[in-house]
Amino acid sequence: MQIIKDREIVEDNWQHLDDDAELVAGNVTVSLTRWQEQHEILEQHQGGLGLRLSGDDPLEEVVPDLARFSLIVLIFPQFTDGRCYSFARLLRDRYDFKGEIRAQGDVLQDQLFYMSQCGINSFELANPNRLTSALSAFDDFTESYQSTVLRPEPLYRRR
Repeated sequence: MQIIKDREIVEDNWQHLDDDAELVAGNVTVSLTRWQEQHEILEQHQGGLGLRLSGDDPLEEVVPDLARFSLIVLIFPQFTDGRCYSFARLLRDRYDFKGEIRAQGDVLQDQLFYMSQCGINSFELANPNRLTSALSAFDDFTESYQSTVLRPEPLYRRR
């Protein structure tokens, strides 16, 4: 499967494991529930480890473990659910997470610019057939008024 990562279309090299799925070699993501129940086993995993979070999950509970993850997947169940925008911003600004942050679920082309401003740098679109056309979304706007992860100073200070 292909995704957009750092404004390029790339092959996804991560497997999203269900809670009852056998742990496999390579890069895997797990739910917060599985992490909480099996973190001793998962810490020994050979390969990249990622965590999947929904807007319902308590972000503060994973903060002490953030250094263990190469990828945080933020699940957007509906395009109208914006809670994970806040998670992305907190991960980058408050918790200084340097790894990949991915938007997954009902992710639309119209949202890519705003998601990137919050610190999300990879995207699994609701319609993967539109990856090429979706790349143009990052150039929809040239300026933002408020501060963002990509441009920490608001527009009035950049003048």
